[in-house]
Amino acid sequence: MKRAGLMACLAMALCAAACSSGSDPSGAAPSSEAARASSGASGVAKRASADLGVDEVLHSDNITLLANVPLEGPFDGPHSWNTDLAFQGDYAFAGNYDGFTVHDISDPAHPKAVTRVLCPGGQNDVSVSGDLLIVSVDHPRADDRCESDPKDPATKSGWEGLRIFDISDKAKPEYVAAVATECGSHTNVIVPGSDPDTVYVYASAPGPDPEAPNCPAPHDGISIVEVPVRNPKAAKVVATPALFKERHDGGDYGGCHDITVYPAKKLAAAACYGDGYLLDISDPVRPRVLSTVTDRENFSLWHSATFNNDGTKVVFGDELGGGMVATCGSSGNDTKGANAVYEITPSHKLVRHGYFKIPRVQGPEENCVVHNGALIPVPGRDIMVQAWYQGGVSVWDFTDSDCPVEIAFFERGPLRPDLRIGGSWSAYYYNGHIYSSDITKGLDVLRIDDPRTDPAKSVTVQEFNAQTQYAYGG
Repeated sequence: MKRAGLMACLAMALCAAACSSGSDPSGAAPSSEAARASSGASGVAKRASADLGVDEVLHSDNITLLANVPLEGPFDGPHSWNTDLAFQGDYAFAGNYDGFTVHDISDPAHPKAVTRVLCPGGQNDVSVSGDLLIVSVDHPRADDRCESDPKDPATKSGWEGLRIFDISDKAKPEYVAAVATECGSHTNVIVPGSDPDTVYVYASAPGPDPEAPNCPAPHDGISIVEVPVRNPKAAKVVATPALFKERHDGGDYGGCHDITVYPAKKLAAAACYGDGYLLDISDPVRPRVLSTVTDRENFSLWHSATFNNDGTKVVFGDELGGGMVATCGSSGNDTKGANAVYEITPSHKLVRHGYFKIPRVQGPEENCVVHNGALIPVPGRDIMVQAWYQGGVSVWDFTDSDCPVEIAFFERGPLRPDLRIGGSWSAYYYNGHIYSSDITKGLDVLRIDDPRTDPAKSVTVQEFNAQTQYAYGG
């Protein structure tokens, strides 16, 4: 561990050395184990991550934990796990396997839960648009009611898809509609329509499932749901395009985990079960594939995608092990369970450049792999904040596509032995602060103070969904 600490001290020098050697046009990962240990984060960790005690906190000097809102009843069951986040005005919406929480974040240092809505149906990933909250359900239920039980496998029937809530009254969300989608909805992304009275929702899910009649083979597309804003009860599936017929592995398992859209660029990036895709969404109901990339050597499960602000790069993340496995150990593997930075050519080809994985070695029982993140709006630079489960929250700069570097981090030590998984599910920057949805600890509010990210404090938005990207100025 002393060696790892020394390597961290040599952060910038090591990165500079790695970059000066030139990048491999094939996109091969650097072979140096020292590169894994390098970091540009402010301050040097006094203890190694793998040596932390249960729930002990470790962070770089430039990041501060301001507040935590713990999980409370009715979210106090063994699988009341926090999931994704969405934001609007002074509110943060946190998904949970048992429903969702509305948080008042008007004072980021003193956030409070306004209401917790009990409506089981994992993952309950959330997106917000105006007065509507869209919630994803990919575990079949007996029917679409919040009170329904999980599906009995013997019946080979059930409901899964999207639930729609009216959140005009944040203290009393109203369940207004449900839309069944093929293979359910693991995640969802909101795509604006040509007029403000219509939005579209892309529902992504894995499949096929021979035990589920609503998830037949082949499952090689997404469900597109049209939502009339003024009459959400009329929401319906309007298209199920087969976008991913040419999977490189030729296997039967398909679908996508996550799709990120950049409406101003008419582009979307799809992280699918096998490959990454760049899509043209000029017509939101008829997306088409522009480019496909694969990386069998380094990637296992293409989990998520993030554009840079210029729309000239895409960061794809590999969720090796599905979030249940400790991939951040001492093996020195810099690519599996990591991010890969792809640049987009003028002809819409994706060209792989550098990889990024957190430089802190985690314990052998700590589930750790790349997960949900998004840009920090720093004009002129490409900087992300990202969740790594028990690896915590990482802020990293990929302005140099070939040599991304971490500039800040926050993490806790291992969980109690009776807990199976934990850590940060999603970490996003919103109006001056970082918000992390911790699976078992609730909502964390972090403040980053660093000259490289301080310009972002002047950027204010009224609504934020990580998978629906909008440009910021600069």
